[in-house]
Amino acid sequence: MSGRTAPLNPHQPMARFAGRLATGLREVTDDPAALERGGFWAVAHDFEGRLTCARFDDVRPDPAPPATDRWQGPAPDVWRSSLDAGAYRAGVRRIREHIAAGEVYQANLCRVLSAPLPDPDRSDVDALTGLLAAHNPAPYAGTIRLPEHGVEIATASPELYLSRHGRTVRSGPIKGTGRTEADLLDKDHAENVMIVDLVRNDLGRVCDTGSITVPDLCAVEKHPGLVHLVSLVEGRLRANAGWTELFDATFPPGSVTGAPKSSALRIIRALETAPRGPYCGALGWVDADRGEAELAVGIRSFWIERPAGAPPVLRFGTGAGITWDSDPDREWRETELKAARLVAIASSGTPH
Repeated sequence: MSGRTAPLNPHQPMARFAGRLATGLREVTDDPAALERGGFWAVAHDFEGRLTCARFDDVRPDPAPPATDRWQGPAPDVWRSSLDAGAYRAGVRRIREHIAAGEVYQANLCRVLSAPLPDPDRSDVDALTGLLAAHNPAPYAGTIRLPEHGVEIATASPELYLSRHGRTVRSGPIKGTGRTEADLLDKDHAENVMIVDLVRNDLGRVCDTGSITVPDLCAVEKHPGLVHLVSLVEGRLRANAGWTELFDATFPPGSVTGAPKSSALRIIRALETAPRGPYCGALGWVDADRGEAELAVGIRSFWIERPAGAPPVLRFGTGAGITWDSDPDREWRETELKAARLVAIASSGTPH
């Protein structure tokens, strides 16, 4: 198939990942075991645990959607943050206190930005995906649109949570962000190695003993407006393990929680004032017929909520990993850097 197709009905269930468009919704379930029984699935796993798996009948090649008049973003000055600068800096200091007490080595502190959308008739999340693809291309970009199930997500994620090719599973944690490579500190490298150890441990629970390797450690990846340190962890899934066991062992992703994960999650719940939702969860696709899958960490992602009797609300999450060496001002600026380009695209249609 060549060229672009006409925009879909904005109320039509669909998913778009890896150059493929999925339509013809067959079923929706929250049972991860369904991902083993055949078909093409879109997956949205909220950070708080809600899992939505949608199976589609029609999957065909299709480029990213064109930017259309089906999207009108919020005004740039109406965005509000669940944590303001003062509260975020105080949270960084509090995490450092937990580190000093020996409770945790690293924890991610996140905030959620929210803004009302001015026109419900121009709030097609797939059109937003088209804008992101044009101005902020990302390796795991995509759309999941299931209006009747409360799932409308556009992602420009650069981070691999889990991929599967037969019994081979991979994870690509990101830790360390700067405008340029020169901005990356020793703290960023130490943080990355720490999370790689956590991911190795998580995958080790469901992979054959001795099969876990780290093909890449702290590689520098360039993305629009910033750079990341990225590692790759790989293992061979045990014969008796499937998606249920994989999620139980590895979710939420270690790169957006902290180490040890259980302590980091407890600290996150105490400090963050808004649910993360799809942000920091998992987003992507599973082709059960081919034994392949690609799920991204739900960073650099927008989602729409439609409260009854009120304008739809657009949300976007941003955060930073906090260690003993963290400076509260620098960590706040990192959250601003991660958000600025994408929020500008969603608001004005350009990165500026």
